Amino acid sequence: MRIRVAPLLGLLLSTMDVRADDSAALAKAQSIPYPAVIAHRGASFDAPESTAAAYLLARELGADYLELDLQRSRDNVLVVVHDDVLARTSDVASRFPGRAGRPVSDFTLAELKALDAGSWFNQAYPQRARASFAGQQILTLDEVIDIAEGNPERQPGLYIETKVPKQFPGIERQLKARLQARGWLDRPGRVILQTFDRDSLALLHQEMPQVPKILLLWVGKGSIEPKSGQDFADSGEQDKARFYARQAPKDREELLRWLDAAKAGGAIGTGPSAQRSRLGEQSYTDLIQPWMNQASHARGLLVHAYTLDDREDFAKAMDAGVDGIFTNRAGALLRFYQRPAVADEGQVLQALGF
Repeated sequence: MRIRVAPLLGLLLSTMDVRADDSAALAKAQSIPYPAVIAHRGASFDAPESTAAAYLLARELGADYLELDLQRSRDNVLVVVHDDVLARTSDVASRFPGRAGRPVSDFTLAELKALDAGSWFNQAYPQRARASFAGQQILTLDEVIDIAEGNPERQPGLYIETKVPKQFPGIERQLKARLQARGWLDRPGRVILQTFDRDSLALLHQEMPQVPKILLLWVGKGSIEPKSGQDFADSGEQDKARFYARQAPKDREELLRWLDAAKAGGAIGTGPSAQRSRLGEQSYTDLIQPWMNQASHARGLLVHAYTLDDREDFAKAMDAGVDGIFTNRAGALLRFYQRPAVADEGQVLQALGF
């Protein structure tokens, strides 16, 4: 029997186009760019994460969203820090001896502002070091908003995570108050809210029902139950990326339960983890397999995958059907999408005064 390859290939490609059109329509309905370029903690490959340098660079490159993790200082100010503690990304151990293991909420804003949040980057990545990164400060939410508003020609949105929200009761309402005061709740798609915590998702939806929300997905304790029954912290293993590369949801139904929970909680999409081809830092369980993305789309949910930096991984993710990517390399992702992006991040940093 002769197989007519060309018509079959044409049918396959047309089906893929329909799927892409459907996903684009889902994004358009929420006024969300498709596919979305989400600058993870700013342009954090080339500048210290969550600092002015990283967010300014991401803005000037043309990222759709500045991604940030929200916590609260001891004196009730919303601040932008990823880790629960400050030791990795600041000089807290030398500045405040004995408090390096304390949570962000143990420090006043003045104490947080006294920390050097840039020099660690120069030490960790000497090939990308800049003397001007030393002394970069921890930012408040308002300061990141100032950056997002700072260039009339390039105004990215904000993609805000409530970090460890149970440590900060009422943070969802406080976030609403700040966004409302700054006029950031008036334009659809300008803000996306994200969380791993289903209780926080419900509270965010209660406070800001009109704002798009994403439920972040993870395989491990407190999230999607792993087939192995193991969590990294209890495994005794040293290589986190290799551990997560072997993990998978307990079964198909377990993943679908989380997708249903996202939909029921008011989310318009999910933020699943992705596995990097080269593993390494920020490589996690592969939750963007085609069937998983199709299941999300069947529920009317967008898929924004975290956190990919290489062209081959961008291609795999898009081929699998994701609708946007969290990346530390916003310029690289913009170039992959063939969107206008400044060719040399270094030149942009120099022009910004770094």
